[in-house]
Amino acid sequence: MRALPRVGEPVRWLVSRARAMGSSAAGGGGRRDPAENPKVGRLRDLFTGDDAADGWEKSWEFGVTPWDLGKPTPVIEHLVRSGTLPKGRALVPGCGMGYDVVTLASPERFVVGLDISDMAIKKAKKWSSSLPNADHFTFLVEDFFKWIPDEQFDLIFDYTFFCALDPSLRVAWAETVNRLLKRDGELLTLIYLISDQEGGPPYNNTVADYQKVLEPLGFRAVFMEDNELAIKPRKGCEKLGRWKRCAHQSSL
Repeated sequence: MRALPRVGEPVRWLVSRARAMGSSAAGGGGRRDPAENPKVGRLRDLFTGDDAADGWEKSWEFGVTPWDLGKPTPVIEHLVRSGTLPKGRALVPGCGMGYDVVTLASPERFVVGLDISDMAIKKAKKWSSSLPNADHFTFLVEDFFKWIPDEQFDLIFDYTFFCALDPSLRVAWAETVNRLLKRDGELLTLIYLISDQEGGPPYNNTVADYQKVLEPLGFRAVFMEDNELAIKPRKGCEKLGRWKRCAHQSSL
């Protein structure tokens, strides 16, 4: 994987690709149907009522977590090594077991892992509490949409969180990101491309879906490219996006 540019560096190809809204780079989805994975079918069976939190709690209780890699996301490891991510405070909503939280955490970056599942957070704390960098991260059981932290964040990382939300919540997701992120902060999205499938979670998901809710708030993608480090089942179905606000925009 070639070196990723720092946020703010020109990305010439982005302009032409973003105009082609029918293309996979700007708006097209992946061709892989997550429902082909039997665990995804079992996950959807757990969401039988209106209480999404109960569905996520059951998924951890019964071990139905098809999104869980059991290790850090490879592209996050790469970005940490590259030194191009913002330092300061970082947030990982829907953190699950917290592998990426731990990977991002360092003396220069304090990371908060957030999940609505009490069992997920208990599992995350259990395996990570004695790690050498344990003073540089924390895990909280909170509702992303209702949580009010003491400070805003320099970096927010979203992966398999946006696509797990009912599409009716996507505007609220963007508004919450806007509220939690510092004016000059960065939103890092690993976009799992899904299209032409029924229901969820995960739900149909394209780059255009992110643009639709983020751009009205002043966010622009300064980097958008295929995730060359995607795990084998997701090869060709993920894009890495790095978003910043326009200079004249401010958080709510």
